[in-house]
Amino acid sequence: MELSPIQKDILITLITLYHQSSHSIKGEEIAEVLKRNPGTVRNQMQALKALGLVDGVPGPKGGYSPTAGAYRELNLGDLEHQSEVPIFRDGEKVKGVRVRELGFTTLCHPDLCQAMVRIIGSVKLFRVGDMVSIGPTPVNKLLVRGEVFGMDENLQALLISVSEMISLPKQPIKHYMSTPLLTLPLTATLRDAVRLFNTHHIHGAPVLKDGGELAGIVTLSDIVRGLDEGLTLDAPVAGVMTADVVEAPSTIRLYELVGRFKEREIGRLIVVEDGKPVGIVTQTDIIRVFPSL
Repeated sequence: MELSPIQKDILITLITLYHQSSHSIKGEEIAEVLKRNPGTVRNQMQALKALGLVDGVPGPKGGYSPTAGAYRELNLGDLEHQSEVPIFRDGEKVKGVRVRELGFTTLCHPDLCQAMVRIIGSVKLFRVGDMVSIGPTPVNKLLVRGEVFGMDENLQALLISVSEMISLPKQPIKHYMSTPLLTLPLTATLRDAVRLFNTHHIHGAPVLKDGGELAGIVTLSDIVRGLDEGLTLDAPVAGVMTADVVEAPSTIRLYELVGRFKEREIGRLIVVEDGKPVGIVTQTDIIRVFPSL
């Protein structure tokens, strides 16, 4: 069968959203992604249902789901077993799009590096001049950034001028964390904290309970704020520490932490094993490994 361009766009977007959410997709969701009229999408869905490419799911939480025939029609039979490679525009993940293939068209030119990015989704969601980031890829953890300079609707591909390529570290954070972990007991004073910071040239340390469990974290900024509020150096660190500490298991990979630093606006993160703190990772540690992030 020969699908029209809009039918292909709708079907590809349906499949992509379906795999991202694992539930039926409403026509309005597809219309929002494609910037189309919801009525147009609903009309096309009836045609796709008649062709056996789409199933309708009734009810308030209903919508549409792709059939096996949809995958065959678009040559996407192995999509279910593929890892998702996202694409971001201006730092925001592009909904309803995933990268299918990344190929470099120029590598030897001294001034240019260009790539063709085949996507599952509609290239009409992008414009020439968009700054995009692709990845990380599942095997090599490659992150590619660049500017869109062209589009191929037949191949569903973006042409980008590559400005940066980063191979993200695959090792877990235990290979990058600072050890041994310098800590303070819950009974420590601000004076104790200042002495620890000055001796070891650090700006923060976790505070531990008697059993070794994490009680909080205190930083130089916390101490300065406490002193500004009238506390003395003999005051307990428990009065100025942050109890809501961001933790991560030692097995997580370093690149997975970047988002946590940005989301929580933190400068350090405590690494734990079996519920006990074993190390610390700071923004400086991350910048040291891949400075462009």
